[in-house]
Amino acid sequence: MTNIPVTTWSLEQTAPTDLLPAAAPEGDVRIVRSEVPSPEFSRFLYTAVGGDIRWTDRLGWSRARWVQHLDRAGVETWVAFDRGTPAGYAELVPQDDGVVEIVHFGLLPDFRGRRIGGHLLAYGAARAWDLESRWPGLAVTKRVWLHTCSLDGEHAMDNYQRRGFTLFDTKVEEEPEVATPGPWPGAYPA
Repeated sequence: MTNIPVTTWSLEQTAPTDLLPAAAPEGDVRIVRSEVPSPEFSRFLYTAVGGDIRWTDRLGWSRARWVQHLDRAGVETWVAFDRGTPAGYAELVPQDDGVVEIVHFGLLPDFRGRRIGGHLLAYGAARAWDLESRWPGLAVTKRVWLHTCSLDGEHAMDNYQRRGFTLFDTKVEEEPEVATPGPWPGAYPA
């Protein structure tokens, strides 16, 4: 198996006032919290959004592992729907000391380039900042962070910076080159 260099950038907001709004996309785009943990739905979002950008870390998760992850206090999935069809999602995971990570964020390929991503990111980051209001017992959010890498979409970094995230770390590591999994084998052109 061949290794390729992958650059990972970590970005953060350290105050709610860091968040910069995005224009709402045209049409009937709604963002809804997936309040009932559903391993099947979460796995669908993960593979459909990450398939062409080589998200592979969760592909081997069992249903039980998905349930365990989704049932943790404060874990939230916010889904953008375009006219009733899932277009993308943001997954929030609280960490220690008031830190919230946007662990996964992105759009299904057919919905990219339509201004949905900026709107969803701004909305998801705002929900990270007010996470404790929905989860009594969680610490007040003091920091929201995420990471992107050189395998992600070409506009990812620009979107994060336009929403007020600032770079705090950069790493370059060799990773195995993997076939693009997609939501099913062969879903995306090579």
